Formats: sequence, structure tokens, C-alpha cells
Amino acid sequence: MFLRKISGIFPAGFGLRLSQKFIFLLFLSGFITLCFGTLFLLPDTSKFKRIFLSSAHNQNIEKLHSYAGKKMSKKTVEDQKSIIRNSQHEKWKSKDKFNVDVPSLAVIANKNDRAEKEEVFINKEHIIAQKDQLKSTFDYKTFRKNLKYPPMGSKHEPKDIDMQEKRKKVKEMMIFAWNSYKQYAWGENELRPLTKDGHFGSLFGGLKGATIVDALDTLFIMGMKEEFEEAQKWIETSLDLNVNGEASLFEVNIRYIGGLLSAYFLSGKEVFRDKAIGLGNKLLPAFSTPTGIPRGIINLGNGLTWSWGWASAGSSILAEFGTLHLEFVQLSELSGNTIFTEKVNGIRKLLSKIEKPHGLYPNYFSPISGNWVQHHVSLGGLGDSFYEYLIKSWLMSARQDNEAKSMYYDALEAIETHLIRKSPGGLTYIAEWRGGILDHKMGHLTCFAAGMFALGARDAPAQKRDHYMELAAEIANTCHESYARTDTKLGPEVFRFDFGAEATASRLSERYYMLRPEVAESYVYLWRLTHNPKYREWGWEIVQALEKYCRIESGFSGIRDVYSTSPNHDNVQQSFFMSETLK
Repeated sequence: MFLRKISGIFPAGFGLRLSQKFIFLLFLSGFITLCFGTLFLLPDTSKFKRIFLSSAHNQNIEKLHSYAGKKMSKKTVEDQKSIIRNSQHEKWKSKDKFNVDVPSLAVIANKNDRAEKEEVFINKEHIIAQKDQLKSTFDYKTFRKNLKYPPMGSKHEPKDIDMQEKRKKVKEMMIFAWNSYKQYAWGENELRPLTKDGHFGSLFGGLKGATIVDALDTLFIMGMKEEFEEAQKWIETSLDLNVNGEASLFEVNIRYIGGLLSAYFLSGKEVFRDKAIGLGNKLLPAFSTPTGIPRGIINLGNGLTWSWGWASAGSSILAEFGTLHLEFVQLSELSGNTIFTEKVNGIRKLLSKIEKPHGLYPNYFSPISGNWVQHHVSLGGLGDSFYEYLIKSWLMSARQDNEAKSMYYDALEAIETHLIRKSPGGLTYIAEWRGGILDHKMGHLTCFAAGMFALGARDAPAQKRDHYMELAAEIANTCHESYARTDTKLGPEVFRFDFGAEATASRLSERYYMLRPEVAESYVYLWRLTHNPKYREWGWEIVQALEKYCRIESGFSGIRDVYSTSPNHDNVQQSFFMSETLK
């Protein structure tokens, strides 16, 4: 019927002249374009879209709307922000430095308790009302007054002249590393001492000055007042949080937020608190997953998140999402906004309830399905700091966080049963577990466990306290052996206990040392808790090796082979070298 109404067109045979064909095709294409254009201008809730769009697409939209509605029930601006992905944002700043992103477009919200969703607009008055509710009760002067020990210690030099000289030497190394960074890479993330320039890196999403922020507490503790003040000035004037790049949630949290929070609690300078809270707000969209487990990468500009390409099946990594609790709890305390604590408590609740293979926590977890992806367990890379944050959460809560305590000691029982072994040569080590099969290797990162075991021994069940201290000492001894058995007296990234190997690296790719702090850290804990002088002696061995093989003209650099006394430097002075190793 449609064709019959067009002049000059005969249905039987479609006898069309060339000009008529052209006009007909032009009209038809315009009509189709108009139809589909109208379709995509319909509101999301239109039933007509469901006729044309696939069922899978419709399901995704319904999930997004359902999830958005749940998130909006939190009544926080940042949760509203996390639902928006590609919308434009306008920046609005209040007079009291409380920064918040105001969406310029509508966001999906749950208007009431019913299941229906509709678009609502957020205006500035609504945000102001919410902002006024976020009043922190934290008072820094009261905090300082109630400290058992002052941040700077007693300020008394040790009576031992030898110890005084060694302390001065470590401080001199810090001054040299800082001045080298200042001269060749000021404002960049890390120094490249061989080429005498800055190393921007790809972990920080466009943020700069990682070394400056990371080193703040060391500068303060070592009494480097002038350097601390110049770092503070740079943060006030040059640490721009309005960046647009891909960042590691984990690295930004531990290096930037951790560094800023430490500096604030040491000095009371408000700039550190403000920057920490502002950056914390930018990380919140990473938690916008069905399980609340954050993904590993976030774009700090638009809030888009995704998992590492190398992570199995889009997994999140245990050591990354499990290493947020300490900082986020403090962000809530300093901001008055409970959203930070709610996010990390959600992670904790999920992990405490989920079934764990033999009581162990695998390294890979799906933020979508809420299941373990691989049964690979390690106290080294991918798993390490999750356990550290459990025992430290217990201690930093004034021993009130019983959930963290329970999870830590339960995990420790499983680790001792399934991972801790003794080599033919009598060295105690922590293997990796792959679906029930042990991989008899230990990473440099795993050496933090000696200090962790010692730190947690006091609050263990009475019959286990001495045992955990002994276990800590044994692990520390093994890590010391991994250093002592190299030509440089610096430890390899990985050392093995198989095919005749005893605390040595058997592969070329495992022989490097990148200025890591874990072994020195464990020595410090064990010295503090036992006052056995051997731990100070072992620490001094590291200082001497760093001076001999890692110090070059323009800073400190990692080395590629700890078994060679002719070092091949990697040309990176890691930010954690000043923030952790030298401290």
C-alpha cells in the first residue's frame, strides 16, 4: 500500500526510472534515520527502547539503574558522583576547603523506597546541606596532648657513641638522596639518578611529587625541618589533584594518602589533611562494583575503573583492596564523612564471611561475582599487606577491632599449617600455595612477615606468644641469609628452596634489588621488641651495602644483580627508599 501511494511507481516489477530510484532511496534512508534518531532520544525508561534493544543490553541497563539506586541511598555526594561515568563535571569549592564535584547533568537516583527509578537533579543547595553534616570532631591539639610518646621521640641521643655515628650516617644518606631528587627531579615522581632527570611513572594517574609526599614523615622524624617546610610549600602550591589519568588505587593510597595523613598527624598542618581528604574522595568510584570490592585502576579525572590486564578474569588483588583500611578509617575521622569507613568495612565483612580454601586467602578475587578466581596464596607480592593491615587495624583501634584480630590469628594458623616449611639446611621459610601445591620460593616482600609475626605475638593466645616470637626470629634469620649469601650483601627479589637452592635466587630475572625496605623493617620491629643487638648489626650491614653498591654520583639506584660486585644500576631512586628503607 505504501508503494502504491507514490506517483510513478508500479508494484508489479518495480519499474522505476533512474531519477525515481534515486528519489525513493533518498526518501527511504531519511525515514530510517529519523526513526532511529527518535528512538535514541527517548528517555531511558521508555518501553519502546526495549522493542529495539537486545535483551542483554536491557539487562545491563536495569542492573545499572538498580545498582545506582542502591548507591544513592547512602546520601553522599561522592556516591552520586560514582554512578556517573562519562558526564561532564563542574568544580565547586566551598569557603572551608571542603571540595566536592557537582555533576552538571542528571544522575540516576532512587527517589523513594519503591523499585522505580527516575532522573533527579542535584543542586548546590542540596550539596551544601550534605556538606554541613560532615563536620569532623577531630581536634589535633587534643590528639597531641594525649599521645603517650611525642612524635619526635625523647630527642635524647643514644649514649653509645658508635650508635650516634651510625644514626648520623643514615641521616646523611637521607640528605644526599633528598638533595639529589631536589636538584634533578623536583616535582617529578621519582629520580632517575643515572640520567639525572625525573621518572614520571604510570602508577599515579597524573599526580606528581610522589617522592615529596612519600618522604614527608621521614623528613619530620629525622629533624630535617627546612626540607619538610619546602615539601609542605610544594604540596600547598603544586600538588594538583585535578588530574586525568590512570592510577593504581593501591599506590595512590599508600604513597599519597598515607604520606599526607602521616604528615598531618606528625605536624598538624591542615594542608595535609585537606589534600588527603580530597584525594580520598577521588578514589571512591573504584568501589562502585556489585560486591563493593574496588577495581585496581581508576581514572582520577572521570572516575572510570577497571582491573589490571594481567589480573586473572578481571580480578581485584588481595594486597590492593586489602590495603586501604588504615588510611580510610582515618579519612573518616578527619573528614567526619563515614563513607570511607563504610567502604573498607564492606570489604572486611565480605572477606570474613566468604568460604576460604583451608582458611587461606587467595590473591585473586572477582569484584563482580564475589568469588575467588584462583587459589594462589602468597605472603609476598599480591597478598602481603592484607595481613599486615589486619594486625595493625587491631592495634591502631586501641585493641577494639576484634574482627580484624580474629581474621588475623585465624589466617596465621592457616599460614603456619599450609605455607611455612623448613629447608634441609634448617631455614624456616614461607612458601606459596597454588591450589594445594607448594611453590618453594620466598619473595623479598615476604620478609615483612618476620616483623608482623613479632608485632602480633603479644596479643596471640597465651600458649602461642613465645612461639610466634620464635617464628619471627626464624623468618628474619632466613631473610638475613638471603642477603648474606650474595656478593653485594643485598637480598634478591626472590629466593628459592628447591633443587638444592637455599635462600638464593636461581633465575636471572629474580636477582635484582630495588632499594626495598621489608628486611630492614623486620629488623627494626625485632630490635624494638627484643633488644637483641644482632638486629642492629644486621641493619648496619644493609647500610654499608647500600653505600657501596647503590650510591652513585646523583642519588641511590637499585641494582640488577645482587650476585655481581660490578653493579648494573636500574636508574630509579624509588620513593619508598626515603619513606621506608632509610627511616
